[in-house]
Amino acid sequence: MSALSPARISRVLPDSIAAEIGFEPGDAIATINGLPLRDLIDYQYLCADEFLTLAVVDGQGKRHEVEIEKDYDEDLGLEFETALFDGLIQCNNRCPFCFIDQQPPGKRESLYYKDDDYRLSFLYGSYLTLTNLTTREWERIEQMRLSPLYVSVHATDPEVRSHLLKNHRAGQILDQLRWFQARQLQIHAQVVVCPGINDGPQLERTLRDLAQFHQGEVPTVLSAAVVPVGLTRFRPDQDELTPVTVAKAQEVIPQVQALQSEFQQTLGSTFAWLADEWFLIAQRELPPESHYEDYPQIGNGVGSIRQFIRDFAQECDRLLPPALAQPQSWLWVVGNAVEQAFQPLVARLNQVEGLRVELFPLRSDYWGQVITVTGLLTGQDLIAGLANHGNPSPILLPSVMLKHDETRFLDDLTVAEVSDRLHRPIFPVAGIEDLLKRAIRDSVPIALIPPAPSPKKGAGEPD
Repeated sequence: MSALSPARISRVLPDSIAAEIGFEPGDAIATINGLPLRDLIDYQYLCADEFLTLAVVDGQGKRHEVEIEKDYDEDLGLEFETALFDGLIQCNNRCPFCFIDQQPPGKRESLYYKDDDYRLSFLYGSYLTLTNLTTREWERIEQMRLSPLYVSVHATDPEVRSHLLKNHRAGQILDQLRWFQARQLQIHAQVVVCPGINDGPQLERTLRDLAQFHQGEVPTVLSAAVVPVGLTRFRPDQDELTPVTVAKAQEVIPQVQALQSEFQQTLGSTFAWLADEWFLIAQRELPPESHYEDYPQIGNGVGSIRQFIRDFAQECDRLLPPALAQPQSWLWVVGNAVEQAFQPLVARLNQVEGLRVELFPLRSDYWGQVITVTGLLTGQDLIAGLANHGNPSPILLPSVMLKHDETRFLDDLTVAEVSDRLHRPIFPVAGIEDLLKRAIRDSVPIALIPPAPSPKKGAGEPD
């Protein structure tokens, strides 16, 4: 971590305390009640008081002191450029399946940041390995009750996990889980299955070990997600990894389902969850919506398709008229992983008189993937897939393909550049409501519209 920097404000919410005082974007908070801020966690914790003294640095670099009296836990109405004011804690592992290392060189710098930061895990549900935490950081997790965290376990066998992460500290995972257990802190676990390394008996051992921590009134391990390893054509040579095949997916699904049945009997919960991708790869029907309990692993794509289909139907009933005053025609671009699952959704859209939506599923030749989730499609994939497509309709583009709050794909092409190459307008849509409202609006564009801010997981299609 780097030295502390003032927390720079990116937005002041209208009608908030901060707006009333006169805060502006570009101002920065140096301290609250004399204490410097390491991150958004410190900010939220210190702002819970009723009396605040803020040291503020304005956009011209002048320092001011601002005193605030407010209700306990009342929000100031500030948003910041970053959640981490002292820099990102980066990963010290060398996992061969790391997506960061499976990207081509020469793209924007932020694509190569290896996040292994417990604060982002607590705030946003990103996964960390626990291998790089200092004593001070373990103490902070305990003192501030930062729970639940999201932990990439992969294997509980010390040798297997150390081999996977290429880090001897990785073998401490069971001791670390006992640390959480002793303090009644909780985690959600993730297991990325790499065929030939942590599958088969190792996968069963891992899930059984994790299930032992799902006991008592405050279970330590709340849930575990089983995810197939994702590989790209840019991955390093001799990485020991084997892609997940149809046969492997058809092997893993019944193995985990047998454990799910056992856990239902002994724990009262399915506990170990299969990511939707397993069923897509295996070409099998997804479990029913009732299977997913309260969707504890939705961020890992566990049940995200079923949830999306349910929410889509509800929003269609609420938003779609029986007919349009002016005919509309669209191409809805998605990853081919959801091609079959989304056919009923397109059929529902086309029940509206005057509305014509064509689902256009794409695979990513950029990444070299046969089955591709929507969030990994790039601008180059759109250009290659749609260049000779006969339907001239404008494109509905799930903004999960784009960098947050921007119009840039993972390959650094922008929406405007892809639109120019395809000679058709592109409309980024963030979520189901945005997609439906755009589909029934006048489709003759004045200019390309920027995407609405995308939620943490998924937009226009589940992750």
